[in-house]
Amino acid sequence: MTDPAIASEKVELPVADGSRMAAYTARPEEAGPHPGLLLFQEAFGVNHHIRSVCDRFAAEGYVVIAPEMFHRTAPPGFEGSYTDFPAMMPHYQAVTTQTAEMDIKAAHDWLRSHAKVRANQISSVGFCMGGRLSFLANSVVPLLRAAVSFYGGGITPALLDRASRQQGPLLLIWGGLDKHIPPEQRKAVTDALSAAQKAYVNVEFSAAGHGFFCDERAAYEPHSARQAWALTLEFLRS
Repeated sequence: MTDPAIASEKVELPVADGSRMAAYTARPEEAGPHPGLLLFQEAFGVNHHIRSVCDRFAAEGYVVIAPEMFHRTAPPGFEGSYTDFPAMMPHYQAVTTQTAEMDIKAAHDWLRSHAKVRANQISSVGFCMGGRLSFLANSVVPLLRAAVSFYGGGITPALLDRASRQQGPLLLIWGGLDKHIPPEQRKAVTDALSAAQKAYVNVEFSAAGHGFFCDERAAYEPHSARQAWALTLEFLRS
């Protein structure tokens, strides 16, 4: 059995503040329409790993867009080094809630207007910084079907007030060995969602640390990554 054929391309989107944002897109070549997916990067840009995850989702039948969230401070196509996080900090810190909302809306508009996308079946997935952005997206764009947040750093405390505004069901995925997001921060997220009576699934992989899904990082934990992928696909489908 051969893998499904996909098509990928770079696009440039207008953002409400007048900036232009590059994005990587991937989709099935077969006729649609298909569900849409916002895919949000880690702190290292829309790099080879993030593009490969886009392609994996496209092979599963999604039209995917991964916006370059550092477009205001870095050139198009920027990729950072996994071993030099301090160099990412100026870009990371420049992504405010206000600018992120504009970028999320621009990427969502692109999906909604795409001829091969079912506009009422758009979800979001994000990793690390992108996990926070997926949580944010679920409070910003209309009628998001579901959201998945892999080890979303910074939800606590900055976005806890968005718990009551979550729209689609939320899947939270954490690494039990994550030293960047301690247990009390994870609990603060689920407590806020429970208080707001929002639908969510909370999953902790006890043998995994921060960034465990990325097979290009030292933190990669293949067993947890494989199970998290299967869980994510099922969650988005159901």
